[in-house]
Amino acid sequence: MAASSAAGHHADIVRGVVMEYEISLLGRQLPLAAIAEALLAADPAALLDVDGGRALLRLSTCLGSRELRRLLGEAGLAVSECDLRQLPSVCCGGCGG
Repeated sequence: MAASSAAGHHADIVRGVVMEYEISLLGRQLPLAAIAEALLAADPAALLDVDGGRALLRLSTCLGSRELRRLLGEAGLAVSECDLRQLPSVCCGGCGG
C-alpha cells in the first residue's frame, strides 16, 4: 500500500504546475545540503541554485508556497510569506503543459 501511495504522490507532482521562487539570502545562514535533500524528497523534479551575485536562493518546484515555506523551515531556513517571492510564469503553452 505504501508503494501505491508514493506512486500517487509522484503522479501528482508530475502533473502539477511548476512555480519559480526566489528567497533573499542577505544576512542568512544557508543550510543548502539540508534544503536540497528535503526539496528533492518532496519533489524529485525540483531545481535549486544560488545566485551569489544577487544573494538569492532560486527554486523551481511543484510545491505551493505554504508547503515550500514549511519544508524550508524544517530544513533550517526560516522563511516568512514576505521573504518568498513567487515569480511570474514563463510558460508559453507550446508544449501543451
